[in-house]
Amino acid sequence: MDVLINLFVCLHIVGIAALLGGFFFQMGALRSGTARMLPGMLHGALTMLATGIVLVGLNQADDQPVNNVKIGIKLALLVVILGLVYVKRDEEKVPSALLGTVGALTTVNIFIAVLWT
Repeated sequence: MDVLINLFVCLHIVGIAALLGGFFFQMGALRSGTARMLPGMLHGALTMLATGIVLVGLNQADDQPVNNVKIGIKLALLVVILGLVYVKRDEEKVPSALLGTVGALTTVNIFIAVLWT
């Protein structure tokens, strides 16, 4: 079971990297006002959602403690991120504040995952 959990943790990190990497890639375009939501950002957020749900299920099946409040907050943040990225995915330009919000919420989600014990 540990191997399976670790595999999904790795996939979860890949999703985070895709979402946050897309944000960092677009930071250069913020100055010129041509920043947009990349398809990889949506795929990364969806990967985070799917692997996160699987991880909660696997940890519960393995009788490991799961902090439901922490998971609920992380899920709420991810739903907001997904909503923002999904709604603006087809637009040629997005406001810099919106892209910054996606980056900030993703970073907060990472900090919650790592620091909340």
